[in-house]
Amino acid sequence: MLRQRVITAVVLVAALLAAAAAGRIALDSVLAVILGAAAFEWLRLAQQAGAVCVVVAAGLAAALLAAQAFGAAMPDEAMLALMAVACGVWLLVALLVLRGAHRGARVPHATSAVLAVILLAAAWLALMRLIDAGLVYLLSVFVLVWLADIAAFFVGRRWGRRRVAPAISPGKTWAGVGGAIAAVLAVAFVTARLAPQVPAFSTLLQQRLALPLALGVLVALVALSIVGDLFESVLKRQVNAKDSGRLLPGHGGVLDRIDAMIAVLPAAALLDLWLRR
Repeated sequence: MLRQRVITAVVLVAALLAAAAAGRIALDSVLAVILGAAAFEWLRLAQQAGAVCVVVAAGLAAALLAAQAFGAAMPDEAMLALMAVACGVWLLVALLVLRGAHRGARVPHATSAVLAVILLAAAWLALMRLIDAGLVYLLSVFVLVWLADIAAFFVGRRWGRRRVAPAISPGKTWAGVGGAIAAVLAVAFVTARLAPQVPAFSTLLQQRLALPLALGVLVALVALSIVGDLFESVLKRQVNAKDSGRLLPGHGGVLDRIDAMIAVLPAAALLDLWLRR
């Protein structure tokens, strides 16, 4: 299973880099397809009819891609407000997850469907903002989320005992959370000192903020990534689904792979907007 997951991940990263090499339109198109696939899976978890899932997912991806392609640029002030709203929604989701950690949680299907559109659209807008700062910069945000996920998996499997949210996702442990935080902080700290010229998101944080505050922000982003993962687990558990889909061998569905990213992207974009003002 692990080997299959690694192969799938490598193929996905290679496809993303190939699209980036082909130009911005190709990259945006690939990202829109990924977002559309995630929207379809999310709406299916929300128990929407198949035709509705297809139409809404395709329409959302097409509308966002068209707006980007035709240069419908959003003023920074409006983007700042939208990202703040998205972060506020994710904080409410975090409260839901915390309250349901030991007794379970449920999200009405209609609410879930609305959140699918709102939060995926916010993730898309955040992506566009971060891409404007450069592909390396965007990938540095991705790496933070991927690193947290990988560290949590291996540390949790080796030392995990106490569950974070046993009623939602029995596999998540506090040891895994600690491993995720330690890995992200260590890599961010070392990167900023050994390669300060690399346009990495975590390096920008450390250059613009006091070090304790910058590291605290990174811890908060790791926490958000875990919230995104646990929230998807809530959606799957309430419909007795193991995965959001079967598109990615060894990974399940697209949403299974980007659930943490969806939660982190608006916060990263909000911070980027604020730090560059």
